[in-house]
Amino acid sequence: MEQVRGLTTPLTVWGKKTLPISKIKKILIRGTNWIGDAVMTLPALKALRDNFPQGHLTVLAKPWVKEIYLLSHLIDEVILYDDSHEHRGLGGRLKLCKRLKREKFDLALLFQNAIEAALIAFFARIPIRAGYDTDGRLLLLTHAVRRRRYVLHLHQTRYYLEMVRALGIEAEYSQPRIFPPEPVNLNLPVGDLIGIAPGAQYGPAKRWFPDRFAALSDLLLDTFASHIILLGSKADRDVTKEIKKQSRHTLIDLAGETSLAEAVAIMAQLRVFVTNDSGLMHVACALGIPVVAIFGSTDPTTTGPVGDRVRIIHHPVSCSPCLKTHCPTDFRCMDQIQVEEVFSAVKDLWE
Repeated sequence: MEQVRGLTTPLTVWGKKTLPISKIKKILIRGTNWIGDAVMTLPALKALRDNFPQGHLTVLAKPWVKEIYLLSHLIDEVILYDDSHEHRGLGGRLKLCKRLKREKFDLALLFQNAIEAALIAFFARIPIRAGYDTDGRLLLLTHAVRRRRYVLHLHQTRYYLEMVRALGIEAEYSQPRIFPPEPVNLNLPVGDLIGIAPGAQYGPAKRWFPDRFAALSDLLLDTFASHIILLGSKADRDVTKEIKKQSRHTLIDLAGETSLAEAVAIMAQLRVFVTNDSGLMHVACALGIPVVAIFGSTDPTTTGPVGDRVRIIHHPVSCSPCLKTHCPTDFRCMDQIQVEEVFSAVKDLWE
């Protein structure tokens, strides 16, 4: 059992229940809702695959994260949970529950912490429902894992592993891994490619400043014979446009122009990746790409990049990690991060 701040008490299941592992053949995994979180569940998902090599593993996931699970090569199927269209409202949820009920799953394992995940598994009549005892869902689960405070201080990859272990499933840590799809033809230039992801879904408090990304881009292109690709979602377009405007060089802006699968295929070709704390940061690590990660309002101890070829740029200040979406003061956690130190980290990984 991993020791965290002097605590070594293993997690337990209410009622000291254990899973009837030999009787479980079909498993539904309720995936997490965000790209980075999905990547961080992969070690736990691998433990499930290792313990149920002949089992049928299905992930219930939001449409925008399905590629993470498919590219992990650990599962058999993804069922989409589209609560903005097909599964919208009470009628849509009941439709989803009926679909899941027809599949006759033996076990629902809930990586997502919300009560909704337990409600869906309950009304789908899945006989064994397991997950953390969070969000008031204790009575909806047949195997509820007591979430002790110390697991909140673990890296998220281990947070999910500890839940799986508590259920009696053998689970050793492994590096999250995804495998790129077939290369896409986006007319990318020949030569070394540097990726930059200047956005972050959670909010502006996680974002380094556009003028510094522009200055970093210029310094990189002045130093290395390479090309820079800006990656992100449609929500990041304003940021990438500002970086392009302030840069002296031509940057390739693909923010909002690719699917997640296409972005993964592009990232697999990168020499190095510079990013805020974002979903694409975790994707790059899972691809084995060297990563320079810039942290401000969030905690690299729990959500930082994992792997041998990573560099974290983070200046602890009195108010960090605040975990807020918007900085209420002066962005001091980001303001202390200078272009030269990020460039130095890239150079270190490059060499």
